[in-house]
Amino acid sequence: MAILNKGTSFSNGEQLTADKINDLVDLATFNQNATDSNTTGVNSAGQIVVNQGGINTAQLATGAVETAKIKDANVTFAKLTDVIDDDTMATATDTTLATSESIKAYVTAMRPKFVSLTGGTTDLIKENQADGTTVTYNIADFTSGDSDFATSKITGLIVEGFVFTKTNTNLILASLPDGTSTVICRGYTNSTSVSISDAGSMLIPINSDTSTFSFQYLMGNTSGGVFNQSKIRGAIIQPGL
Repeated sequence: MAILNKGTSFSNGEQLTADKINDLVDLATFNQNATDSNTTGVNSAGQIVVNQGGINTAQLATGAVETAKIKDANVTFAKLTDVIDDDTMATATDTTLATSESIKAYVTAMRPKFVSLTGGTTDLIKENQADGTTVTYNIADFTSGDSDFATSKITGLIVEGFVFTKTNTNLILASLPDGTSTVICRGYTNSTSVSISDAGSMLIPINSDTSTFSFQYLMGNTSGGVFNQSKIRGAIIQPGL
């Protein structure tokens, strides 16, 4: 099976000349039989060429293509199958990378944010509670008009308290996630003629497993008008949670 198209043809009895012998070689071209017709082929000039799409991974040895030979324009984002663009990182795995935009958006969403609350299990402001009273709020009952708000995003409550006292100790406590409590404000005097007051505010942490928050009121004296007030000013949330 011939693989060449001869540069010249001879007839029986024809005299050989140097020109004809040279043309036999110099003017010869390849025909399709010289190729596998898949990886390579023959063009109109009789030259062997690589077919369009003829080279694939089967013909390339591992490491055969150097990094320097890859054009930057050919490495597009669409071809990076192990890179995610997910602002919530919900699709993150231990084998994928994230875009700088999604990392920035995720970190920004995790910044703490203060939001005002519009309601709870009971009134956010409580006044004149009797000695020994405990007021409990369910975390899931808090509401807010902020677009980022959800009770699952609450990481802290901003609370404040006020007490008035005469001849005794009055104080308001707030519950902590570990089951203990902390004093928000305390007033103490043993004088029957001198009255004092105290106010305080603090951030109360709310853990992911904290379901309730409570105020406790210890009032040794109730004379003199308004003697205690507790208030939940708002919540600290993590918008990205």
